[in-house]
Amino acid sequence: MNTKYSIPELINDAPLTSFQWRVFILCFLVAIFDGFDTQAVAFTGPALIQAFNLGPGALAPVMTAGTIGMVLGAMSLGLVGDKIGRRPAILGAVALFGGASLATAFATTTEQIFVLRFLAGLGMGGATPVVLSLAAEYGPSNKRGTIMTTVLLGLPAGAILGGLLAAKMLPVIGWQGIFAVGGLVPLALLVILAFALPESLYYMAGRKDKDNTAKIDRIIGKIVRRPLMAHASYTVPELEVKTSVTSLFADGLARNTIAIWTIYLFNWVAWFMFLSWLPTVLKASGLPATSAPMGTVAVNAVFVVCAIPLATILPKMNTRMLLLALFILGMLVSVGLANSGTNWTWVFILAGAAGLGIGGQQIVLNYMVAEAYPTALRATATGWAIALGRVGAILGSASGGWVLEQGGPSGFYMTLVLPLAIAAAGLAIIKTVAANRSGTLAAAH
Repeated sequence: MNTKYSIPELINDAPLTSFQWRVFILCFLVAIFDGFDTQAVAFTGPALIQAFNLGPGALAPVMTAGTIGMVLGAMSLGLVGDKIGRRPAILGAVALFGGASLATAFATTTEQIFVLRFLAGLGMGGATPVVLSLAAEYGPSNKRGTIMTTVLLGLPAGAILGGLLAAKMLPVIGWQGIFAVGGLVPLALLVILAFALPESLYYMAGRKDKDNTAKIDRIIGKIVRRPLMAHASYTVPELEVKTSVTSLFADGLARNTIAIWTIYLFNWVAWFMFLSWLPTVLKASGLPATSAPMGTVAVNAVFVVCAIPLATILPKMNTRMLLLALFILGMLVSVGLANSGTNWTWVFILAGAAGLGIGGQQIVLNYMVAEAYPTALRATATGWAIALGRVGAILGSASGGWVLEQGGPSGFYMTLVLPLAIAAAGLAIIKTVAANRSGTLAAAH
């Protein structure tokens, strides 16, 4: 009789091993370099404007190209991972954003940078969901939320490293050097990944052949310390049946869907406008170009520091009121920045506070979806909400330069109040449902 083992149960019943930690660390490193390259154009924005004699509005297409690429990459590479495996999808994503970033260092026109940022965006956007999926599969269910949150924090951590590098080294290595680092280091990591990153156990278990079974045997042997039966087979949970978008508007859910889409859309407009353009706005305010990237460091540092405590207290909080408080904080921060002039101490304190007041919603919104929909619809609801958020990211990245040209730094900051206010208004019409929110963060991603 052929013995069958459930892969999730085997992982849940075993303590974490060094092999699993290796997978988590490699996924975290991919996220770090993804975050570095995602924000590279923000760090170098003032230098690019000077090098190519551009107005802020002329830099907008370059800012937007990467965001559009990230949207398409997130949509496509996940499917690629389902078809050919998580491991080749991750290797391809890192090769794409590393290679495109390195090539950007040799670009001589903004048109070339536009194309290369789009290609890098495909890799950056595609890498995140696949490394999250792989890390989640190798982690026990009771630690999955923490594992995924930590891997996700690699993105702002990479942005912090990039901002520090740009602040210290931009005068020495120029904008080309920032992109060279953003390409060479991921390509070096790619070599390590090729030897050390395993394939998804779920993917291999779904492909019934002897080679995959032998590979699963070897990997499971590094995770499970008790002996298993020889010639066993392995099973994974059946994929959840996908519901259609029309389900989100049925059975009285239409108002929740409209409200949540509104909140995601406008919060991401504000967040990506602020995050993408902050160094350029600071330089336009009179801050030396060498210090401008430190604004990004302040924002991401506060985001990282607040993310874990925020995720910890969320199950005990009224999510709607917490989001409202964050939106109010974001609006107050925006008004404060608009009136802070060249008081750089105050500017950097407020910029850091924006990491919570404009960016903190990114953590909380996943829990709002859990409260607003029944369990069977959460995955679909979250996927579509994030899709609307990505539309907002494109709009925010694309419009920031025009807003800066028309209203100057003060007008730029004041403009952030409008999308934040619209997002906050969306909270008023959400009707929550009773829900068990354990594991919500893991499911949301």
